Amino acid sequence: MKIVVQYSILIFSLAWLPLQAQQVSIHGQVLNPAKQPVPGAQVLLQSTTYTAITDNAGKYSLQQVKPGDYTLVVYSHGLKSECREITVGTTDLRLDFTLDSLYTALEGVTISAGKENEFGITRLKAVEGVAIYAAKKSEVILLADVAANLATNNARQVFAKVAGLNIWESDAAGIQLGIGARGLNPKRTTEFNTRQNGYDMSADALGYPESYYTPPTEALDRIEVVRGAASLQYGTQFGGMINFVMKKGPKDKPFELVSRQTGGSFGLFSSFNSIGGTEGKVNYYAFYQHKRGHEWRPNSGFVVNTGYANVNYQITPKFSAGVDLALMGYEAQQSGGLTDKEFAENPKVSKRDRNWFSVTWNLASVNLDYRFSDVTRINNRTFGLIATRKALGYLGYINRPDPGTERDLLADAYQNFGNETRFLHSYHTFGNPSTFLVGTRYYQGFLERKQGLANAGKGPDFEFLHPDSLEHSDYTFPSRNFSAFVENVFSLSPRFSITPGVRFEYIRTASTGYYREQVKDLAGNILLDRKVDESLSNIRSLVLFGLGLSYSPSDAVETYANISQNYRAINFNDIRVINPTLQVDPNLKDERGYNADLGVRGKIQDILDFDVSLFYLYYGNRIGITATDDDSGNRFRTNIGTSRNMGVETFMETDIWKLIKGKESKNSWSVFSNITFLDARYLSSDETAYRYKRVELVPSALIKLGTTFRRKNFQATYQYTYLGKHYTDATNATFTANAVNGIIPAYYVMDFSLKYNYRKFLLETGCNNLTNNIYFTRRADAYPGPGIIPANPRTFYLTLGVKL
Repeated sequence: MKIVVQYSILIFSLAWLPLQAQQVSIHGQVLNPAKQPVPGAQVLLQSTTYTAITDNAGKYSLQQVKPGDYTLVVYSHGLKSECREITVGTTDLRLDFTLDSLYTALEGVTISAGKENEFGITRLKAVEGVAIYAAKKSEVILLADVAANLATNNARQVFAKVAGLNIWESDAAGIQLGIGARGLNPKRTTEFNTRQNGYDMSADALGYPESYYTPPTEALDRIEVVRGAASLQYGTQFGGMINFVMKKGPKDKPFELVSRQTGGSFGLFSSFNSIGGTEGKVNYYAFYQHKRGHEWRPNSGFVVNTGYANVNYQITPKFSAGVDLALMGYEAQQSGGLTDKEFAENPKVSKRDRNWFSVTWNLASVNLDYRFSDVTRINNRTFGLIATRKALGYLGYINRPDPGTERDLLADAYQNFGNETRFLHSYHTFGNPSTFLVGTRYYQGFLERKQGLANAGKGPDFEFLHPDSLEHSDYTFPSRNFSAFVENVFSLSPRFSITPGVRFEYIRTASTGYYREQVKDLAGNILLDRKVDESLSNIRSLVLFGLGLSYSPSDAVETYANISQNYRAINFNDIRVINPTLQVDPNLKDERGYNADLGVRGKIQDILDFDVSLFYLYYGNRIGITATDDDSGNRFRTNIGTSRNMGVETFMETDIWKLIKGKESKNSWSVFSNITFLDARYLSSDETAYRYKRVELVPSALIKLGTTFRRKNFQATYQYTYLGKHYTDATNATFTANAVNGIIPAYYVMDFSLKYNYRKFLLETGCNNLTNNIYFTRRADAYPGPGIIPANPRTFYLTLGVKL
């Protein structure tokens, strides 16, 4: 703790060093086309931390600006951005702006030049909102500029320009998102801290960080992705943070209605309807989506209902309050998995007709934001989750027939509560703008998990046969977490900054309940059946450090480097799930490691956008999957050993049309490449058989290529995706009879989408898996398998929309 205190004192003391050079102020007013003030517009000096928000009169002020040449950018929701090259001398400057209307909303977009971003991808600013992203690897997906199958949340298209992502395709409706970065497990995005509008949305961020809820893409303004260095601000996880930012109501009208109706292959129907607007000091947005259909295999189907409402009230020019409420419920029948032989012969077949899945998800948050001045701000978020998840069916190996006996039922109930408070202050060090951030977080999770037998029928009957005496287990898993974090951007010159940070974590996990221990003979007869009661707890405290460096040789190019420690706490619910295909080591240990990046990125005149970086991920006590010592064919989850993932992530997009015709051309033809090469191996292990083996679920190459043509309100996009072969366990098994372990072969898939706006009307259509390739992205050890889960064949969709 002494080191933490000294480190924090150093950051605090440097934060208040006196001004060393003469500075001036830049001030003015921002108006809309009707010459009315624009409140809430962002004004910034590009490639610096000078930033301000306009007040209710549309006025702004940038204080203590050092003399020099800058690019000043102004942008606001629903209006075109404006960019000016300015020279700051020894006297104050007044600069007024009138922003033109923009059909497509761009709130929160990072602007690098004087017009809207059309690539559909950008990056977070060094300081944005009440967060610091300086020197961190980040991407922002701008959904308004993406042509994709949004009704089904097609992650392959939506995340096409985010480097290094392995995407699992488990259902046709996009109900559950499964992505992993840099060779980490994609299972329900468990290696990321997943957020909606800045607050947690996973089942239990500490005890069970899997995401059973994915916000409808049609309702999103943008998706923010920050890699492993996000561990200092957003939790200790190795993958980083994903934040789904919902749309808000338009600020220039009291009411707007948007309706999108989608039909597609295999009975897909989606109805998305939203309202929003601004009335006085109140901004509101709400939507309801109904989605149903079935998949291409028998014994499948889904019904999803999602609703959301947000109200923001600008109480005073400095103080605002907002409330979020999100509700989701779905029920799905699952076709089950296949063996390798069955997949090769007929991937459409289904051997399970009694497997069902049901989820209810209720999220709420209250957001309070107060600005002491243009340079000082505090934000407080309180959030909660009440949710359930139920899985019903026969979980035996897929190479064994369903005996038609009582089904297994696994039922979870989640009740979580949390609060995150952040204080951000901008100041000057040696005459250069710097930013200080301090935050605290309290999180309380409560997971109730029951596992027993349900009836032997075929329908979605999610009821235990003996709820007072379950056949497998009955536990509660309470958890508590307190953390505090500090980061500071020290701008040592107009082009060079250093960002140190530290995070303190207190974690308490516990379990109370029982499980049944059974011993059977070879014929399946029960020889021993006893109830084992447990009451356990585990407390640990830790400190994580991080450091980032940023140097911009010009306004268009930045080099960056960062390193940050990571940690993953093992919880008792990791151990106490009874799965006939998987055994779990009861002595699992916490995982520790770090992420490091070194890269160069930039954007040149809206013609070329690029980000090329090297990364290194060190993972101590890494948990992995291997085979058991007996002949059962079961998988064993344990601490395999120490591993390292390393690779190069490259993204580049250029507008060929504007390169030839000039950047003022109204047409656009862009081409992008997103290529990642990975190498991940176990460096050490108590078992020599695992040393230098390839880490599971890590393809050696991830390649995504695409092109988009735009002319006025028309847009066409083609995309090619390739993933190299990879293994599913630490032994690098190429085949197992039960299909739970084995190779995931290399595959490629192509997608094509069209989008056209005519006045108030919208038409979107496309084809996913254009060449009808047969492939799979995962081998499941439980639901929705077990076994190989075939990906979707060629599908089509058509969306008709109207905005009133």
